[in-house]
Amino acid sequence: MKLVVFGASGRTGIPLVQQALDAGHQVVAFVRTPSKLPIQHERLSVVVGDVMNASDVARAITPGVDAVASVLSPVKGSPKNLLPVAVDNILQAMNNAGVRRLIYMTGAGVDMPGDQPKLINHVIKFALKTMAGDVLESSIAAIEKVRNSNLDWTIVRAPMLTNGPRTGQHRVGMVGVNTGPRLSRADAADFILKQLSDSAHLRKAPMISN
Repeated sequence: MKLVVFGASGRTGIPLVQQALDAGHQVVAFVRTPSKLPIQHERLSVVVGDVMNASDVARAITPGVDAVASVLSPVKGSPKNLLPVAVDNILQAMNNAGVRRLIYMTGAGVDMPGDQPKLINHVIKFALKTMAGDVLESSIAAIEKVRNSNLDWTIVRAPMLTNGPRTGQHRVGMVGVNTGPRLSRADAADFILKQLSDSAHLRKAPMISN
């Protein structure tokens, strides 16, 4: 399978790219700074560009691509509208290239129907709004664009991400329902890859945790 990964040089993107290659997939890694992606492989191609530039994104998502995975996350100095603009460009390129499958990772602070937040979830949400309100608003705007698209999307919502090992075991639920407070980046990558051959979460937005 040919997979395009946005955010490929990030802390979740690197294990996602590596696990995809280990599984035998062909990977197109979209990066802004190629030196930050410490992986070389005959089935890996790197597209250097700005995710806010539609023509750059279109160079990565081309006919023949089977799926797109986004693990984009704003960093210090990122434009406030990074995520919604990136999603617009990704959706446009996917439609133009005839690519249907999108797996998009976001934070658990993005509310969804079916959530049953507990007190701790409300506390965390308040902290997010206080410390990273712009990022949360940007994430919500991006997710609405994904949900309103005509693509075969799965939104993967993650709690606090850690550098723990890959276990291949995930708790799948909603906020406040059958989920925990942490998820290793390696297991986030593992779950994303499993969605390439699993339609159980098609057009759904589960929260994933260890």
